Amino acid sequence: MFLFFEEDGAFKVGTVLSQAGNAYQVELTTGRRTKVKGGHVFFSFEKPAATEVMPQAEALAAEIDVSFLWEVAPEGEFTFERIAKEYFGETATVVERVATLLALHGNPVYFHRKGRGNYRRAPEDILKAALAALEKKRLAEEERKRWVRQMVDEGTVPAPIGAQAIQLIVSPDKNSTAWKALSDAASEKRMTPLRLLLELKAIKSAYRWHVDSFYAQYFPKGKGFPANLSQPTEVDWENLPLANVRAFSIDDSSTTEIDDATSVEYVDGNQIRIGIHIAAPSLGITRDSDVDQLARSRLSTVYAPGIKTTMLPEEWFKEYSLDIGRSVPCLSLYAVVDKDSLEVKATETHLERISVCENIRYDLIEDEFTEEKLLTGTVQHPFAEEITWLWKFAKKCLADREAVRGRPEQLGRLEWSFDLDGEGEDAKIRLKSRKRGSPLDLAVGELMIFANTVWGGWLEEMGVAGIYRSQSMGRVKMSTTPGPHDGMGVPQYAWCTSPLRRYVDLVNQRQLISTVLDQQASYRPSDTDLYTIVSNFTVTYGAYNDFQRKMERYWSLRYIEQEGYKTVEAAVVKGELIRIEGLPFMQRMPGLPELPRGQKILLDVLGVDYVDVLLEARLREVLNETDIEALEADEELSSEAVELEPENASPQTPN
Repeated sequence: MFLFFEEDGAFKVGTVLSQAGNAYQVELTTGRRTKVKGGHVFFSFEKPAATEVMPQAEALAAEIDVSFLWEVAPEGEFTFERIAKEYFGETATVVERVATLLALHGNPVYFHRKGRGNYRRAPEDILKAALAALEKKRLAEEERKRWVRQMVDEGTVPAPIGAQAIQLIVSPDKNSTAWKALSDAASEKRMTPLRLLLELKAIKSAYRWHVDSFYAQYFPKGKGFPANLSQPTEVDWENLPLANVRAFSIDDSSTTEIDDATSVEYVDGNQIRIGIHIAAPSLGITRDSDVDQLARSRLSTVYAPGIKTTMLPEEWFKEYSLDIGRSVPCLSLYAVVDKDSLEVKATETHLERISVCENIRYDLIEDEFTEEKLLTGTVQHPFAEEITWLWKFAKKCLADREAVRGRPEQLGRLEWSFDLDGEGEDAKIRLKSRKRGSPLDLAVGELMIFANTVWGGWLEEMGVAGIYRSQSMGRVKMSTTPGPHDGMGVPQYAWCTSPLRRYVDLVNQRQLISTVLDQQASYRPSDTDLYTIVSNFTVTYGAYNDFQRKMERYWSLRYIEQEGYKTVEAAVVKGELIRIEGLPFMQRMPGLPELPRGQKILLDVLGVDYVDVLLEARLREVLNETDIEALEADEELSSEAVELEPENASPQTPN
């Protein structure tokens, strides 16, 4: 005797070996033996042979007209044997009965299972919807196959895939036909989806991938500004006192958002008064206004070689930029300094207006402001005396910070950046160098560090909420709680000096101005917005810096190719990490022998990979030289999470 039964959701046929009450010992057609409960048995039969039933039933089930079966099925629940008789006749054979069950069970769109062997036909409206979905799926599958063949065999990209090429890589919908086709085609071609799209020119080049993917991810609404954005209103700042100072700014020629200016006055015979004047856009950009929400969504100006996307629209940052000849509002920090010891005797903060006398561009005059000329008093410039005092004060500030840090800062190292002639990837590249710690660089940087330290301490002293940066055990973090910044050697640090290009500074400036005016602060210590800003800024600003570094690597490779270098010199930073000489480029070289830090090596250039921004090279020679700069470089420089303070940032990021 044979049994037709269900086991673990599958229909099976077996030979009865023994029976004990309502249970059977059955041998399956595979030879395996199993115990079957009576409740799982559909029926027993004597013929045909067990091995013949399932193959014949499966073949017959494939021939059954399921739509007709649905039409003749009765209302309500019914058994498979009943419908078998309706379809095949009262004398339905074993094979026909099994085939009917397979047809019912294998078409859940038409028939809903209601128990073992029992079914109910699907309601007509649900059936129509399900059939439409199946047809849609069938067409999508045909389309997927057609697109795969188009990419693999014809070497062309289907229009729907080309139209969303960047988005398919940045944030793919892996259930979409486009992604499935791209993924399948890439697998056949044995390459990544990105490289396939580049090969098919759906993404025009590696340069376009790097740039367009960044903006697709972080500027999904585009780089432009909304047409209906509020415009700066004409505000009469005459109620603010006009400072009687000769203020001047020091920036790169490419800087359009002039955040800061400085001044030097003689208080008496033995004291000078140094002024640090910061543009005050928070006076016009109120919390939660449309411009504020825009700035909060962007969080910072984006910099990369040949690329700049501002946090604020031009009309807004021009309204508050400290440009020459304009009387503009600013937040000023004054430090009264002893001329001999350069010790700070007192500090005070004022909300006022200044009229900038000159916008100095350091790249045009840096050769004039050498340390030798400053020491000998032979600098030829209208603000030579003021800048000399700022430089002396900066050196004192640096020495104080180094005493706290316990180690000197690495000054004198050349930092490299790119001057691009032309637009996009075809631009001609010129290398620019800037000496870290040059007098002008040191003066501006230390003044901003001083202001951010003093104002951070003042917010804490006054019990006003702020956003701080701290560093402990090499880890830099942002929080609403002040803490020491070990890397800089200051007791607390709050970004306040770049409100035109960084949102955290704009927030902190609101807090400072409310403190100056003795008004309720815009943000309370428990304000959840502060925590949200900190969290979003940390992620976004890190991504902006990653983009800048990636593009610097890209242009480094382009420069190597442009100049036709067959070999390049490099220095070992640490382990397998090397730095290419004369370029802002570091990468790991797996397999590099263990060499001391700072060891110079010569590499054969084998090629460049613009997609992964890697130099393909092999070791040619270990040189008999040591790069002291690499040997003494801060450990932070070899970290993936480089701390880019605004005052010590790459030259690609103007102050």
